[in-house]
Amino acid sequence: MIAELGLAALWLAAALAALQLVAGVLGLTVRGASLGDAVRPVAIVQGLLALLAFACLVYVFAVTDLSVKLVALNSHSMKPLIYKIAGTWGNHEGSMLLWVTVMGLGGGFVALVERRLPERTMLATLAGQAFVSLGFYGFLLIASNPFERLSPVPAEGNGLNPLLQDLGLAFHPPTLYLGYVGLSIAFSFAIGALVTREVGPAFARAMRPWVLGAWIFLTIGITAGSYWAYYELGWGGWWFWDPVENASLMPWLAATALLHSVSVLASRDALRAWTIMLGVIAFSMSMIGTFLVRSGILTSVHAFAVDPQRGTFILVLLAIYIGGALALFGLRAGTVAEGERFAPVSREAALVFNNVMLCAILGIVLFGTLYPLLAEAMGAKVSVGPPYFNPMSALFAVPMLVVLMVGPLLRWRRDTFARVGRLLVIPAMLVIAAGILVVVIGGAPLLPFIGLVLAAGLAWASVLPLKGRNLRRVPLPVWGMVIAHFGIAVSLFGMSSESAFSIEKLVALRAGEVTQVGPWDVKLDSVEPVAGPNWTALEARLLVRYGDDGKVTQMLPQARGFWAPPQQTSESALLTRWNGQLYTVLGGEAPAARQAGDRWQLRLWWKPFAPLIWGGGLLIALGGVLALLGRAAADLKRISVKDKIASRRERQGR
Repeated sequence: MIAELGLAALWLAAALAALQLVAGVLGLTVRGASLGDAVRPVAIVQGLLALLAFACLVYVFAVTDLSVKLVALNSHSMKPLIYKIAGTWGNHEGSMLLWVTVMGLGGGFVALVERRLPERTMLATLAGQAFVSLGFYGFLLIASNPFERLSPVPAEGNGLNPLLQDLGLAFHPPTLYLGYVGLSIAFSFAIGALVTREVGPAFARAMRPWVLGAWIFLTIGITAGSYWAYYELGWGGWWFWDPVENASLMPWLAATALLHSVSVLASRDALRAWTIMLGVIAFSMSMIGTFLVRSGILTSVHAFAVDPQRGTFILVLLAIYIGGALALFGLRAGTVAEGERFAPVSREAALVFNNVMLCAILGIVLFGTLYPLLAEAMGAKVSVGPPYFNPMSALFAVPMLVVLMVGPLLRWRRDTFARVGRLLVIPAMLVIAAGILVVVIGGAPLLPFIGLVLAAGLAWASVLPLKGRNLRRVPLPVWGMVIAHFGIAVSLFGMSSESAFSIEKLVALRAGEVTQVGPWDVKLDSVEPVAGPNWTALEARLLVRYGDDGKVTQMLPQARGFWAPPQQTSESALLTRWNGQLYTVLGGEAPAARQAGDRWQLRLWWKPFAPLIWGGGLLIALGGVLALLGRAAADLKRISVKDKIASRRERQGR
């Protein structure tokens, strides 16, 4: 009965999305202006119905209702409750319902609180959001019904992919979807502004919180996903340029460019057409990522391989949304006013330069992701990996980071390098000192070397906007910018250090034997069987000691075996110190174990400063949160001032 309730709520939400689209479009005409009053309430109710449908799906997963086909295929009664709930979005249909739910709630929230835009632009925006939502509702109801019943009811379910049975993956997809849906709302704002020709600071101020929120969630999602792959897959790496990784990175790159562009438009009334174009591109990248992950053309731990008909459906949606938006932009771009001009040496110019660099990196990632798929469609097998992505991205990332040091120090509209040059003396000295230090320590490959020296300069340059200010009076958005840019320096240092100085060792040890990796002594004490709620494992007890400090710490890597579905996984054990991380993985018995007496394979890494990769990512997200809070407070203050002025005028009129 709960499944039928969820399906009914989904149908009603789809019907209201259609009504919202029609009423929004007709509300822009003279004859249908009265219908515009219904758009906001309909958007709110539509979001609540989508939430009800998703809550019903969560319930059938939580109680393991095996009469629902999706539950039987992706859950199991013996799983811990948290993974039963996470199984709701750990599959194709559930993840798409989560997407639609967040999109519906986002549109409803916009309808509820947004009052800064002209009503015509608001109607066009909500109509655009309904148009996007309607395609996904159709996809769920026609091609991917999450509430489909199964008969006869099986005695037990298949279970969730064991690699997804992890707390990191329980929270990673929802954060990414919040980011994707934030970009869909930004896309709808862009479409609404184009339709009504209201592209200006007011439009940018309404759009900016959604872009910033989407960017924050994408940052958190990518950071969490990278760390999950690092510790869960047991391969010791944090990024491999996998197509599914790229599918999340591409929207983040576009959103980063859009965030800076919309901020310039909101505060300086410049980059109008560029902001609209980036709004279209950012959502297009999330759509392309959706197609890659859910079309069946990729096989990955979190790419849901589905039948070609579903992939074709998504491809049609992609063509309609992206093609339609680009066509509208082409028709209306000439009507978008140029906005304020600025000098080649100014903060706006620095932002434009870095936006171009971000778009160039986006193009490189997009080409490297799609080219193997196109080549395979033509009968050729091509592999594109780090040897392509790393140097090609660096060609544009390096000048972008250099300009990032200078940009926040430049004045708006017009400035001179002579004034800024004095402030950059210390960062330049740090770059030189870091380069000399790396060479003295033992050198590093070219790209990590460049990353280390740029990280040193950027870390100092990122705090220079605070120079000469009363720190207690610095606005939150400025703190957000400083912390986010400092986080980039921290992550860059961690990435470069891990790439340059990591030590890996593969050994086969008997109980009681000791090996060394970097500054660590590692002793295999024992290997014992252990059991969990839905798995059994061999667990190694490692006694590790850092240098000669004498303190011994225990580490417990496991080789697990799940039975629903049957799969072997490696559970790495990590030990973090201030200067790096010891990473251990237990393999199987060595081939000569029976003759040599229980010799076990161990894979060990010492990764200097690797945790800074994800610590920097969290700092970047924190900077975004502070900026969002600061912008929200400023907007509330602005609204309060307007209300007081209106109230005073009303009293004077009486």
